[in-house]
Amino acid sequence: MAKLLKMGAQGPEVRRLTKLLQDHGFHNHVGDVFDREVRRAVEAFQARNLDSRGRPLVVDGKVGELTWWALERVDGEHPPLPEVATAASEVPSGGSAPGRAALAAALAEMRDGAREIGTNNDGPFVEKYLRGIVPPPANWCAGFVSWCFSQAPGGIPFRYSLGARDIRNQFQREGWLYDPEQQQPQPGDVIFWWRGQPEGWMGHIGLVHHAEHGIVFTVEGNKGGFPAPVRQFDYVLGRIDKLLGFGRVP
Repeated sequence: MAKLLKMGAQGPEVRRLTKLLQDHGFHNHVGDVFDREVRRAVEAFQARNLDSRGRPLVVDGKVGELTWWALERVDGEHPPLPEVATAASEVPSGGSAPGRAALAAALAEMRDGAREIGTNNDGPFVEKYLRGIVPPPANWCAGFVSWCFSQAPGGIPFRYSLGARDIRNQFQREGWLYDPEQQQPQPGDVIFWWRGQPEGWMGHIGLVHHAEHGIVFTVEGNKGGFPAPVRQFDYVLGRIDKLLGFGRVP
């Protein structure tokens, strides 16, 4: 995971950054301090360059993995990032044992075609994830994640819940939340979003498949219109809308 640099940083990584900016024609000298002039150069570079999959870089003046990737290109060429397979059958290396087991269960459900059937938020898959706590139709993203962890050896390591915010609160009490700027998301980690209001009760939740070069790949249920399947999504770290954070069951 490349080191995130922002204004105020100092040292050899800033020297490397300013040298790359100079090589690309966006800065006129090499230095060890990330000051306002360097930030303006970074923003100018980001405004004119794309990430590893041809999407515009976010212009925030911070140098994360995608901006590093663009800066380190040689003559505009760089090997493409690996994509998550449409029907991935294996759990990548890394992460905790319970998380990896939950992710394996999620991938198996995806291969089995888990989705809503009949009407929105309904059907046998949804009923299984709701586990009799409430009858369908009902939102089921947290039930899906809870069910996946319940398939881990030894059982679910937190209280089975149909609330994304409730699961996040449980993770917070256990000290399982972490800052993605400090730790790379790993297979089987949990990703949390808010819905409605940042401090409200509604939320969304999914499982991390893997993260690489500033992009996090997930497996989620109950996202999108009917018949919402269990499927894979991908997001640029640092540009994830309504993100509440990440957690890892030890």
